[in-house]
Amino acid sequence: MGTGSKLEGTSAPATRRDPYEVLCVSRDSNDQEIKTAYRKLALKYHPDKNASNPEASEHFKEVAFSYSILSDPEKRRQYDNAGFEAIDADAMDMEIDLSNLGTVNTMFAALFSKLGVPIKTTISANVLEEALSGTVTVRPLPIGTSVSGKVEKQCAHFFGVTINEQQAESGVVVRVTSTAQSKFKLLYFEQDANGGYGLALQEDSEKTGKATSAGMYFLHFQVYRMDSTLNALAMAKDPEAAFFKRLEGLQPCEVSELKAGTHIFAVYGDNFFKTATYTIEALCVKSYEDTTQKLKEIEGQILRKRNELRQFETEYRKALARFQEVTNRYTQEKQSVDELLKQRDSIHSSFTITKTINNSVGGSGLSNGSSSKNPGEDSNAESPGEDGGSDGKDKSGKKKWFNLNLKGSDKKLG
Repeated sequence: MGTGSKLEGTSAPATRRDPYEVLCVSRDSNDQEIKTAYRKLALKYHPDKNASNPEASEHFKEVAFSYSILSDPEKRRQYDNAGFEAIDADAMDMEIDLSNLGTVNTMFAALFSKLGVPIKTTISANVLEEALSGTVTVRPLPIGTSVSGKVEKQCAHFFGVTINEQQAESGVVVRVTSTAQSKFKLLYFEQDANGGYGLALQEDSEKTGKATSAGMYFLHFQVYRMDSTLNALAMAKDPEAAFFKRLEGLQPCEVSELKAGTHIFAVYGDNFFKTATYTIEALCVKSYEDTTQKLKEIEGQILRKRNELRQFETEYRKALARFQEVTNRYTQEKQSVDELLKQRDSIHSSFTITKTINNSVGGSGLSNGSSSKNPGEDSNAESPGEDGGSDGKDKSGKKKWFNLNLKGSDKKLG
């Protein structure tokens, strides 16, 4: 089934066992042996079949976690070299099973999905068991044709694509689109030893423009699929780092070519509450040679760019740390300069007599420069000695003498 995202909790079991031990395979097991072991154990412990057994659910998570490591060549190499410490367990969250969720949790999952959080769901055990037992109805999908339909949630429509030697040699593409932007999975099954079909590949639909789509490309060279969940998890942890992790979601597809014969594909309804509307088509790429070459070239460029970004991230982090250091110093230095200038202005303002003059003028009821008297009169009026001294008595004496003279002269005149 591959790796995905769960709704809550951590992906890795609390006590982690050796993935090889969990899947009951040896360290030199090939991909097919690991895949076969995983299918059997996933069906054995699937929550649909063990609703009343909580231990089975834990075993299922452990099996899925172990397979997510051993099914990925890079993660398997990292684990073989350095164990769990070499693996970013936080980025390997499990898938959720809609059929095992209650109504409330399903609504929460749908809400998160609406908000743009990619939530991957596992495939119902009923669908996997029916495929493994060979009891599913398979509709023919000839090369160069398309079929449209609606599939119920947690159900699947199966299609048989028959290719000849020439078509197999040229390469085959199977794509599903939904103009209604339905959520779905494109599944590829391999023939099992007991005559049934075992799940080999799955692609979750992604929004591309005004539609959702998923595709599988069997072109005789390594092709890649983009797991947007990794980027979403990086964004949640560190939005700035999301750019550098954007290409980390590019994962190699396990199957790069098909042999002549009939191959089984399915469209699985992954909507939370309603049916999924889809159109599936199969085509031979012989008439798309230029397009195929362009795909090969662009994916090569993307891989090189991913390596460049890994190196650039290290440089960027160092530069960012240095930038943070100098911006912090800038803030500190600015505050220091502002404080020094403030103190300087305060000292400058201390050199003034304005305060003394204002106090004196306030006592006489006059303000500096407001009087219309002559300068001499101002100086006399403002002189402390004259205001409170002998001049006050002289003025009083002159006034009495002037009045007396006037009275005396009046008498003489009379």
